[in-house]
Amino acid sequence: MNAVIMAVLIMLVLSLLRVNVVFSLITGALVGGLIGGLGMDGTIAAFSEGVGGGANVALSYAMLGGFAVAVSSTGLPEALVNFVLKFIGDKEEARSKKLPKALILFVILIMACFSQNVVPVHIAFIPLLIPPLLKIMNELRIDRRLTASVLTFGLVTPYMLLPVGFGQIFHEIIATNMTESGLEVAIDQVPKAMVLPAVGMVIGLLIAVFFSYRKPREYNESLLPVPVETEAHKAEYNSFGLIVSGIAIVAALAAQLATDSMVFGALAGIVVLYVFRAIRWSEADHLLTNGMRMMAFIGFVMIAASGFASVMGETGDVETLVQNSADAIGGNKAFGALLMLVVGLLVTMGIGSSFSTVPIIATIFVPLALELGFSPMAAIALVGTAGALGDAGSPASDSTLGPTSGLNADGQHDHIWDTVVPTFIHYNIPVLIFGWIAAMVL
Repeated sequence: MNAVIMAVLIMLVLSLLRVNVVFSLITGALVGGLIGGLGMDGTIAAFSEGVGGGANVALSYAMLGGFAVAVSSTGLPEALVNFVLKFIGDKEEARSKKLPKALILFVILIMACFSQNVVPVHIAFIPLLIPPLLKIMNELRIDRRLTASVLTFGLVTPYMLLPVGFGQIFHEIIATNMTESGLEVAIDQVPKAMVLPAVGMVIGLLIAVFFSYRKPREYNESLLPVPVETEAHKAEYNSFGLIVSGIAIVAALAAQLATDSMVFGALAGIVVLYVFRAIRWSEADHLLTNGMRMMAFIGFVMIAASGFASVMGETGDVETLVQNSADAIGGNKAFGALLMLVVGLLVTMGIGSSFSTVPIIATIFVPLALELGFSPMAAIALVGTAGALGDAGSPASDSTLGPTSGLNADGQHDHIWDTVVPTFIHYNIPVLIFGWIAAMVL
């Protein structure tokens, strides 16, 4: 019985039963470690060693949360809401129009896509953009499952297809690991091989937009979070506050790009707000603490996911799973392509990172693909798709945790049933199908 399969299944089943994702990951890791022969002491040691790997990510998200709330206190979200309301009109008028809904979703989609390639801030924009829009989205009765699907599409598809920003990193990982595994691959071949899998993402998005979640959905507006206010400082905006907010955001982005660290990027933005006194010293601690609390859930999930991945790696059953799958194929190209993609899906669902999956699977998948007679382009499509599968739809992926952090600001958006399940159904299934087609026709 493979430890990885059992651990991932237990984690997913517990999550679907609404057990907290952190506890689901820890339980899955414990069971996987015991099945993998590590014993109780070995499992705990591997998990404890692994959690340190998630500390930097957790701290990054905590800092980003503090920065987001600090920027919000300057009135920038209220300015954004008022700007959008100019295009929408009053509530009753807006509900009768399709254009405002399409406009909001299109802006969210563009921001999500840009966050991977043009301005590579990843999910840092979500706590800044989404919570202020919740009031408008509620008035327009936009289903948040649709918004989650739009966000996840923008967080995943660009790096799959476009060789810039995070996409360049992903494509370099594919090319480097496949070359080291015996198949010479140039980075400019990867985008061509990933076109069909990316088409699967587009089809999933279209299904979500025009079929699955096109009907209105009601939310309780009274549960929306109230902006942090005191008698000395109201969450109202003026030109000075908006200018300082803009400078702080630019400073945060510049620092992040210069240091390659979201922690120091967020710190730079907060320092700007302090220096220009856009936030008061007496309120700063309260504001930053509230922001960190908002993103704490993501941080704990990423820490637990890092421990989970460490236990799976220590058992050695990831490599065993890949090797056993290779042995089971028996020379059947069609079945081989399908099985490789399913293995990639399982591994990424557990680890939560497509970037970490590629090095694990490339060493076995490349020789196997060549042995089965797949062309180099087909082999690239197999490895790239197997790596990307599971990023959308994994409870531990920041491509699902990020959307939830923004959409659940008022506690009305469930991580598993409103983000994970919709994105799994709409993206993993079509991407698996189109990845298989790519492997067979390229």
